Amino acid sequence: MTGTTPGISGAPGAAGTPGTPLRVGLIGYGLAGSVFHAPLIAATEGLALDTVVTSNPERQEQARAEFPDVRVAATPDELFDRADELDLIVIASPNKTHVALATTALKAGLPVVVDKPVAGTAAEARELAALAEERGLLLSVFQNRRWDNDFLTLRKLLAEGALGDVWRFESRFERWRPQPKGGWRESGDPTEIGGLLYDLGSHVVDQALVLFGPVTSVYAEADIRRAGASVDDDTFLALTHANGVRSHLYVSATTAQLGPRFRVLGSEAGYVKYGLDPQEAALRDGRRPGTDQDWGLEPESLWGRVGAGESPVTGGGRVEPTLAGDYPAYYAAVAKALLEGGPNPVTASEAAAALDVLEAARRSAHDGVVVKL
Repeated sequence: MTGTTPGISGAPGAAGTPGTPLRVGLIGYGLAGSVFHAPLIAATEGLALDTVVTSNPERQEQARAEFPDVRVAATPDELFDRADELDLIVIASPNKTHVALATTALKAGLPVVVDKPVAGTAAEARELAALAEERGLLLSVFQNRRWDNDFLTLRKLLAEGALGDVWRFESRFERWRPQPKGGWRESGDPTEIGGLLYDLGSHVVDQALVLFGPVTSVYAEADIRRAGASVDDDTFLALTHANGVRSHLYVSATTAQLGPRFRVLGSEAGYVKYGLDPQEAALRDGRRPGTDQDWGLEPESLWGRVGAGESPVTGGGRVEPTLAGDYPAYYAAVAKALLEGGPNPVTASEAAAALDVLEAARRSAHDGVVVKL
């Protein structure tokens, strides 16, 4: 699906009743489902969290406690058995299940939101996009960090021409986790689609493509640093965009001293910003958009700086107020797409373009070569 959606095929209930919210089935209630998707769905006008799918008894109880009116199913099959009672499926289960579940949902006539990465390969993503197009259904990918506070601020600066012509974009998503946490995200089994390249790399690559467009070449270094780790935990990507901008992207779990989240260098000025968007921490702490007047705002002490000729650490440049982060905007756009035919906020075709880069990075790191796209 690459544009607007004509409606909700196969979901004649709430979708056709003005003022009645669309009924959402959420598959998966781990980190992605419980921290990100469920609270954001519940906070979105026009959407109602109807069913949560998880086989874990503790997570089932957690879902009921957090959303007393929600129905709980143990398996996706239970959900799809009553597909006619739902209007949207959200897939927040492990990466390896995304393609199969999205395919089943689309064939059942239901629009779909899939957490990133939508698939393990760009080819699979394009097959899903083609199926959604054929069925006239929305297929959207949850790239929530397009609504990070620093990213929104950088887009504003670029639109204003505040930096001149951008020459280099540095983006870091770094953590200090010297001990592996385990679980499928850190599994060395290729079928799990784990590792930081596909996890955090999906975010930083997507942001680079949104800002600076298509990529013509990719160079990458991917390392396994921690004892007991079996998949990349310290990875670097160098992208050359068709317009000449170079993006240097870092994703790491082994960074003892964190660098700036963004360092963007242009012909007139640069922008440097430290610190992560506060929305994930707020969601983890149980705060909710719509009930928090300060949602997405960060303290002035974390605002970035714009300037030239001196380090921001020593006071160079001017302070640039950080815009409020706005994760709720993603699901608001999904609801508008389904109810009013608005644009898809993140298409599967866009996600496939990011996967082209991630696949090239994996090959580059493995073979020690620059990969042309």
